[in-house]
Amino acid sequence: MPHDDLFPEIAPFDSGYLPLSAGHVMYWEQVGNPAGPAVLFLHGGPGAGAGPVHRRFFDPSFWRVIIFDQRGSGRSRPLGDLTANTTAHLLADIEALRWHLGVERWLLFGGSWGSTLALAYAEAFPGHVSGCVLRGVFLGRPQEVEWFLHGLAAVFPDAHAAFAGHLPAAERGDLLGGYLRRLTSPDIGVQIAAAEAWSRYEGTCSTLLPCPEQVASFSQDRTALAMARIEAHYFAHDLFLPAGGLLAGAGALAEVPAEIVQGRYDMICPARTAFELAEAWPAADLTLVPDAGHSALEPGVRRELVAAVERFRERM
Repeated sequence: MPHDDLFPEIAPFDSGYLPLSAGHVMYWEQVGNPAGPAVLFLHGGPGAGAGPVHRRFFDPSFWRVIIFDQRGSGRSRPLGDLTANTTAHLLADIEALRWHLGVERWLLFGGSWGSTLALAYAEAFPGHVSGCVLRGVFLGRPQEVEWFLHGLAAVFPDAHAAFAGHLPAAERGDLLGGYLRRLTSPDIGVQIAAAEAWSRYEGTCSTLLPCPEQVASFSQDRTALAMARIEAHYFAHDLFLPAGGLLAGAGALAEVPAEIVQGRYDMICPARTAFELAEAWPAADLTLVPDAGHSALEPGVRRELVAAVERFRERM
């Protein structure tokens, strides 16, 4: 898709692999202006990985854009590995990357799970964050996971029926457990079939209007397997977040400016969550996109994300 309202396609000026703990290796890349202010792109999922289109939200003449695939995701290795894969590990990985690239402070840009990780990092290391641009806010609370697993049936009953129908009737009372067992099965065929069913469900519910291209991209074997396995793993452990959740730590963000872009009809991460975050974060401005769902690539969302990044450019 051309996405003419984004910046032109661009290749990295630098990339590499950074060894992490427990045998994980992180893929990272940099695009844009090597001397510009740093912005860190945090992909969703967890487990989805980043792609070339994500480079295009930022003016390459101004920003030093840093993109990486979280452990187990995308081009990082080993793909889909759940060993030592928690939110705390991801925060440590971000700090390792910051040190490796010599960054003092950076703007955080993340949507969905990327917003969760951005918030967790900003609360832990506010002094290293110049601001946040967040989309499709997900705070990882039990009610938000419950909505994804069951509540979506109120709006997408057909997609949810297909999602639940992948499991035998006797297991449909515990969708997460049934899927996690299959996604960690020793049989790769069982894993892939479950991953495709999970990812097709998520892709189908991610846009306001049907988008077969998005569903197809979510359902590709490598993408689907890493995303579904890691998402189910994180969901089963309450996203490895503190008991009080991220709202309880919002006081640490008092000096961190933010722009929140939220599709009003986001079914994956309903707008109520973004509203609650903005209420708890006086330095954050919330923009509700009236004709969009969850995906960063829906026209209204991507335009507002580019505009939000440009407003941070003006502040700098």
